[in-house]
Amino acid sequence: MRAALQRRADWLPAARRVVLYGLALAAGTAVLQWLDYQRLARAHSDDIYILLIAAAFLALGVMVGMRLMRPAPPLPAEGNVQAQAGLGISAREMAVLRELAAGRSNKEIALVLDISPNTVKTHLARLFEKLGAQRRTDAVNRARELGLVP
Repeated sequence: MRAALQRRADWLPAARRVVLYGLALAAGTAVLQWLDYQRLARAHSDDIYILLIAAAFLALGVMVGMRLMRPAPPLPAEGNVQAQAGLGISAREMAVLRELAAGRSNKEIALVLDISPNTVKTHLARLFEKLGAQRRTDAVNRARELGLVP
């Protein structure tokens, strides 16, 4: 036990010396890097200013370009207004038809349009009658042919 304590006591001063040498080397390296930076900043200050100005103009150009070249938001699809009027399809039925074309179920259409599922069924029955369709897919295909939905 005593020998282990002695070995540990011998090891601590050596470890302290290694840590102190390491810290001294790190401090010396930091000072040399700082001096090198000072020399670089003095010798190439004009280049650094030009680089900073160029970076600012690049950022400004990218911002303006993104703002000017942004695609216009898509206009709401009105569909074929003449066909809609000719068939006597109401605005609410058109909304149901758009949701139907998007592939939504009756419950999902009811949630999106904030109406009851029974009202959705009523609108769909009227749409089927007006479009001459037997099924949902027939109604969507006929509406696409007429240009009512995309």
